Amino acid sequence: MAVRTPLVLLPGLLCGHQVWDAVAAQLQDVADSLVIALDGCDSIEAMADRVLDRAPSRFALCGHSMGGRAALEVIRRSPSRVSRLALFDTGIHARRESEVAGRQRLLSLAKTQGMQALAREWLPPMMSRKGLADKALMSTLMAMVESYSVAAFNGQIKALLNRPDAEPVLSRIDVPTLLLVGEEDQWSPVSQHQSIQQKLPGSRLVVIAEAGHMAPAEEPEAVAGAMRDWLF
Repeated sequence: MAVRTPLVLLPGLLCGHQVWDAVAAQLQDVADSLVIALDGCDSIEAMADRVLDRAPSRFALCGHSMGGRAALEVIRRSPSRVSRLALFDTGIHARRESEVAGRQRLLSLAKTQGMQALAREWLPPMMSRKGLADKALMSTLMAMVESYSVAAFNGQIKALLNRPDAEPVLSRIDVPTLLLVGEEDQWSPVSQHQSIQQKLPGSRLVVIAEAGHMAPAEEPEAVAGAMRDWLF
């Protein structure tokens, strides 16, 4: 039997295993996938500590959105444990003052009206047109967001607003690196990933057609195909 690659998958803000389930299923013949949830952490550093505590001794690492920032913090702390790196629909910049009000508004909405109201406001702009029209997918993702507690959401917002600048970490990356983004991602657009690629010579950038910020859940076959190439 062929040896499968240990693969750690990190979800983004308000996300869980649902974002990765279909991708992991597509890769089950070549990878032993482990989704490490990041809820309950209130800093990017704490997220990285959780990953290092729970992951195998050496592993391929893929982070989506906020999970990409946690993945880069893992590289900062323990680069020798990561055999390959993938960053999906994410960014490397430190907090921008322009984002503070928007994140605080969403947190206030969750506190005053509940996670269902938050999910209805936050999730649709994250999706592609095709994803929005997929009722089964939207139901799954809405339930995923609604399963979060307000306290867990608050912790993740705190982590993002106090996140470290990840750009200095890029110079420490010396493993095969995949950058991936949904073509219709309005939150972490293609141009943002092109900028990251310019700072990571040798990295590969894949743009997934008909996908938004939730690319792994929206187009799992295309995402898994890109990951299969990256794993080998």
